[in-house]
Amino acid sequence: MNDKKVIVIGAGIAGLAAGIYAKKSGFDVTILEKHIIPGGLSTSWSRKGYLFEGGMHWLTGSSEKLTLNKIWKETGALKENNPVFYKDPVSTLVDGNNTIELFRDLDKFRAELLRVAPEDKKAIDRLYKDAKIFLPVHLVVSDIPGLKTNEPRHPKMSELLKMVPVLTRYKALVDQPYEDYIQQFSNKNVQHLLRSVIGERYNAISFIYTIASFASGDCGYPEGGSLRMSKNMADTFESLGGKIQYRSSVEKVVIEDKKTKGVIVNGSFMPADAVIVTQDTRQAIDTLFEKDLNEKWISKMRRVIVSEQNMYVGLGVKADLSKYPRSIIFPLEKPFKAGGLEFKEFRINNYALYKNHSPEGCSTVTTLFLGKSYEYWKAAKEDGSYKQKKQELAQAFIEELGKFIPEINGNVEVFDVATPVTYERYCGTFEGSWMSVWEPGKPMFAFPAKSKTVSGLYFAGQRSTMPGGLPIVAYAGRIAAQHLCRDNNVMFQN
Repeated sequence: MNDKKVIVIGAGIAGLAAGIYAKKSGFDVTILEKHIIPGGLSTSWSRKGYLFEGGMHWLTGSSEKLTLNKIWKETGALKENNPVFYKDPVSTLVDGNNTIELFRDLDKFRAELLRVAPEDKKAIDRLYKDAKIFLPVHLVVSDIPGLKTNEPRHPKMSELLKMVPVLTRYKALVDQPYEDYIQQFSNKNVQHLLRSVIGERYNAISFIYTIASFASGDCGYPEGGSLRMSKNMADTFESLGGKIQYRSSVEKVVIEDKKTKGVIVNGSFMPADAVIVTQDTRQAIDTLFEKDLNEKWISKMRRVIVSEQNMYVGLGVKADLSKYPRSIIFPLEKPFKAGGLEFKEFRINNYALYKNHSPEGCSTVTTLFLGKSYEYWKAAKEDGSYKQKKQELAQAFIEELGKFIPEINGNVEVFDVATPVTYERYCGTFEGSWMSVWEPGKPMFAFPAKSKTVSGLYFAGQRSTMPGGLPIVAYAGRIAAQHLCRDNNVMFQN
């Protein structure tokens, strides 16, 4: 144990992971969170008995075969109270009486695509081979150099060698837009199904990696979703003696003589020997410091970050929708307009078969509309039309969805709409985004976990490594805690 006081800004997944590892390693840790619950962007909320899952739709690292799974277990994210469910098929396209299912098993998925689109055999075989190559690819967990730890972790050579074949397709897939890859298929419904996997602005490698992750046996959904997982981590942190202060908005990180002194929170100074910033780094570098840190990586971050944004609609339906698939893709005859963008299909999450997501005999339905809509909603907020436009979006969605799922007509008891402005307000995230877009032809990038000019200042979160997401933020929190330990000559405890 030592008396070093550490403040973690943000009780999202990165902040909770950083706090847990720092506390395990003997530091006096306090997490400051502006919201009233933990989880940050990985969250869910209730409306009149309906649980709206607003963060996690699958968890990378849920498979016990992966080293990342150890981080989820060590931080308490995965416990006995949230067993992981692996849905298969991953999603189902429904077009009248015709269906196409995205199965986890690649051979089964290939056969399904050939059944409905034999004319696309060449493109189907290309997809099959690409996904096969990417099956062994996963986030590699490794300790930072020079770290003293109770359980050293570095990848085995055999683990790395299995991923070498990826190099034969890496550059081509990085350079190719996701949409161009999909356009290799002539069957329109196959296009709709494949387009639903990730956001359209990404490169093809992001798509192939996602398909391969499902096929590898990973990417399950922990029971209770984002909120239970976040609360599990918060409970783990507090059981170690850590403190979480909710409704605590950090205004500034206080720096004197290039040393971290503490933070200004709710108008008052709170001293600390070290600060770990897990609020969205892209936002934090512009708002949390009296003077610009003037470090090269910060200039690069401002230049290269392209934010992924989404509009979210949740419906509480007084009808049992358990006969429908858990994830449904509905092709649209005419593009659906939302937030200044147009969409060719609906991506529907149906929680009727999940426990505790809705009252008895009722169902929760949600959807995401991915794309660059922040400026649209920001303008609506400024001109006073924000609330009206959210309601119009919900009503238009309900009306259109009722054509595919008649049971919802007249049975929507509650709806909720979240926009990038919503996420900006509650999570302090740059342009209301929850990931960075890995654009076609652009290199992958990673940013430092500690300041180059200020001692005792660390960073962790979704911007640490592109494109971000849950596995990145948990790993980033662990890495920040490792730098803290190394700088203070403390043994890092897993």
